[in-house]
Amino acid sequence: MIYHQQEILRKELDSFSQKKQSVGFVPTMGALHEGHLSLVEKALSENEVVVVSIFVNPTQFDNASDLEKYPRTLKADAQLLNTLKGTIFIYAPNVADLYGETVISKKYNFGGLEHAMEGKYRTGHFDGVGTVLNLLFRALQPTRAYFGEKDFQQLQIVRRLVAIEQLPVTVVGCPILRESHGLAMSSRNQRLTATQFKEADLIYKTLKKVREHFLEESIPTLQAMAEGIFAESAHLELEYFEIANIENLKTARRKRKGNSYRAFVAAYAGEIRLIDNMELPKI
Repeated sequence: MIYHQQEILRKELDSFSQKKQSVGFVPTMGALHEGHLSLVEKALSENEVVVVSIFVNPTQFDNASDLEKYPRTLKADAQLLNTLKGTIFIYAPNVADLYGETVISKKYNFGGLEHAMEGKYRTGHFDGVGTVLNLLFRALQPTRAYFGEKDFQQLQIVRRLVAIEQLPVTVVGCPILRESHGLAMSSRNQRLTATQFKEADLIYKTLKKVREHFLEESIPTLQAMAEGIFAESAHLELEYFEIANIENLKTARRKRKGNSYRAFVAAYAGEIRLIDNMELPKI
């Protein structure tokens, strides 16, 4: 069932809380795909009821054109969720129901996580993410919330957000689901041309190659390798490639024993921005 008002949905959820039954939550911006469904299925396996929010959050877009063009497919999304077994509530609010009269981001200090990678290129993005998730968590009061590791930086920031706001919710990270040729599943993939979609597997191939050579090559060498691969592509333009410490997301210049690392990529296929990341071997 689709709910557009948090007050009405909250009354439904209270009945589960009174029975001490757990509520899972999967926040999305819609245009659902198999990656989203995997999060919902994980949530259904661990909770009595699951809420899926479908809301294109205006405060996390620094590009008005990107916000305008973001796909909005509520009817199709609901049909897709109906294929799953379990109790699922859809929360699809308008901006006013969630934000009230003032649509503005709260300023957060995420301990530097917000300034790395995505934060360098998307001004105010993580303030917007933190703001909307804080509003959603407080409105829905879930037991657990599920996020995909494709947005690994966001996942780490959500964990920090929960600590900052002292929210009683457990954040659960879930593995990246990929297309058959390796491209990370994303709502943005729907906007790729057939050629762009085919060629976008370069992102996954680059990450795999970096992972394969991580133990034997230096980080500057791996950086140059990744940048060189994209420089030869006619269809993808690299915005950034970075190897970062998993805990603080600081860019790594050299490998240190005992630390864990991931490789991160952001690239453009035409005007469509794609991101991905991959865990690297332990040193």
